[in-house]
Amino acid sequence: MKNFLQKVLNFLLPPRCICCGKILDNENSLCPECFQRITFISEPYCSHCGIPFADIENINVKMLCPNCIKEKKHLFRMERSAIKYDAVSKKTILAFKFMDKTENAKIFAKWLKIAGKDIFTLGADVLIPVPLHYRRLIKRRYNQSALLTLELSKLTKIPADVFSLIKFKPTKPQVRFTGKARRKNVKGAFKIKTPERIKGKRVVLIDDVLTTGSTVRECAKVLLSAGAASVDVLTVARVYRS
Repeated sequence: MKNFLQKVLNFLLPPRCICCGKILDNENSLCPECFQRITFISEPYCSHCGIPFADIENINVKMLCPNCIKEKKHLFRMERSAIKYDAVSKKTILAFKFMDKTENAKIFAKWLKIAGKDIFTLGADVLIPVPLHYRRLIKRRYNQSALLTLELSKLTKIPADVFSLIKFKPTKPQVRFTGKARRKNVKGAFKIKTPERIKGKRVVLIDDVLTTGSTVRECAKVLLSAGAASVDVLTVARVYRS
């Protein structure tokens, strides 16, 4: 019955490519042409932050990038992202984030599951989204990171916690700032509402885009202060120079 209803729904509202809007024969959500244009992040990459290594192929040894070698103390256990944030992926991310294309969460969650394989292999206890301040949540009507977290939880069977980490301090959009200004903008903006649900847990922090990492770092600090055993970061896209 479920398959029959799905076929009827697909006939009435055929699945479309989330990039170009072309009608598809299946529910993959990307047409072949757009699939080829999306830059998926794959190995070889830094074993800690997940940044791809340029001009290195067919290497099976785990390596660290220069930045991770310099960093004496790592806040995150691992960072992973599914795709590169560029002109092609930007359109789908922004549509999901600001234009009510919440159905994109399903395919993004599938990509997150693949991108997070290293994290899940090490073990994860709970998925937690980067929260929105309640004023922005009311204005936008949904938290895109929470939608990703709930969809990924269905795929991985890892529990989702969308209430423990909260943003109690309103901040300006990070896109307005760069570097140190981004860190200053989100400093002290987050807190843990229920630390007993965090203590001893291996947390996977979920967000849509990783740019400088200022927001997820601030979130990780309060999670670790609340007793989290570790924090990993998993995002749909990330900004990097190839």
